[in-house]
Amino acid sequence: MPGHVETPTDSGVQAALTGPQPTRTARTPRRGRLITGGTALAAAALVAAACSAGGSTLAAGGNPGSAPSPVGTASGTGANWPEYDGNALRTGVATGVPPAGALTTAWNARLDGAVYGQPLVVGDEVIAATENDSVYALNRVTGKTIWRTNVGTPVPRSALHGCGNIFPLGITGTPVYDASNGLVYAVAEITGYQHMLVALDATTGTVKLRRDLDGPTTANQPDYNQQRPALAIDDGRVYASFGGLSGDCGAYQGGVVSAPLAGDGPLASWHTPTSREGAVWGPGGPVVDRSGDLWISNGNGAAESSADPYDGSDSVTELSPTLERLAFFAPSTWAADNANDKDLGSTQPVLAPGNTVFIVGKGGVGYLLNSTDLGGIGGQVAEQNVCRAFGTAAVSGSTVYEPCRTGPLTAVEVSAANKTIKVLWEGPAGTDGSPVVGGGAVWVTEYSQSGSGGGVLYELNQATGQVEHQITISQGMPHFSTLSLSGATAYVSTLAGITAINGA
Repeated sequence: MPGHVETPTDSGVQAALTGPQPTRTARTPRRGRLITGGTALAAAALVAAACSAGGSTLAAGGNPGSAPSPVGTASGTGANWPEYDGNALRTGVATGVPPAGALTTAWNARLDGAVYGQPLVVGDEVIAATENDSVYALNRVTGKTIWRTNVGTPVPRSALHGCGNIFPLGITGTPVYDASNGLVYAVAEITGYQHMLVALDATTGTVKLRRDLDGPTTANQPDYNQQRPALAIDDGRVYASFGGLSGDCGAYQGGVVSAPLAGDGPLASWHTPTSREGAVWGPGGPVVDRSGDLWISNGNGAAESSADPYDGSDSVTELSPTLERLAFFAPSTWAADNANDKDLGSTQPVLAPGNTVFIVGKGGVGYLLNSTDLGGIGGQVAEQNVCRAFGTAAVSGSTVYEPCRTGPLTAVEVSAANKTIKVLWEGPAGTDGSPVVGGGAVWVTEYSQSGSGGGVLYELNQATGQVEHQITISQGMPHFSTLSLSGATAYVSTLAGITAINGA
């Protein structure tokens, strides 16, 4: 849609949906995710070089791209912040963090491109990926580069058909670290135009896996696709979501693609069952619940009239690990939302206690859902105007912290059992980044809507939203600015690299 803000992509057409989906049936919880438990992959599986039917390569050593550039050493094996918002549920809550205090800049690391994803914190390393298709490991105390690996040449502005708003276009989605094999997974958009899944050894930066994801994702039009959402790991597979470029150019179709962690074996995919658009583009990526199901939101689709069959767009969708649709919710206003670019695709669903699901989209309406019965079209438990939300909310207990496009950050108490949505407080004007919670505070940025210039990191009282401390981030921050929190330090993604702020 015209004015559609920051959308990514996928492809493949399925039959259009024609009405509400049957109620989800109860299932036996599956084994926990590999990142938090399960059997480690055998070393031999990581060493074998194999070209599967899906075209992957798992290398014993060396880098199929450029060689890593070691500039130091790293130690430690703990993963304090191994994926977007710290965990599979995308709660954005940091545990074991000391009480929040005054803020000071610990270091600024200038990298070879802008960082749009969250930094990961693994052992002594802060891992960040850039739009120059490079992955870095930095010393978490000093910011010194431990290793840097470039995995390809990013897509230049000239190759994007006048679309998009990130130039060049390299690694945009937040990588994910898997503790069972010690690898960091990322998707690089590279000249050609390819969406390449790569896996790097977190200790050395050596590339262990390269695999093209464009087979099921693009309907032979990868140049109109963008991989913006964070990656997820579930049931031995890594998941990447796709939408379109800003401006909604070309015939793209949103969806999710998965590949085995070990690289060998077929890809799996699911696509929004619309003829065009239906992006899965919210930066937080799939939310993985405790039974192993994935929760995503879908952007506006091709159907824009209530006379059209419903096409799976403007929705909350629950998928199985094998990417079969289990349930969905869409507002009864879905056709008007699609026609006016007011869909739910700008944020991720939030999973709260008591089978509660909450989502706020571009239209500003918050929808309260029951996770055991999403209800299809018009199946909400309650709804209330909250704010126009873009980015990823944090959730602590029954309180959701929503990133509002025009600011301020808004704290909302939700309960599906009580059918209640209650606004608790609003933060200072301009707090429009994606928040995290830790040390008794809510940490949130104010970034430039133009994507240039400086910004501010705020430390807000978790109970009241009042400003406890704030500090200027001079390097500038990207759209839907975000940060990671570990120990006494917040790590902020910037247009130049990473800034570390002490204060927890």
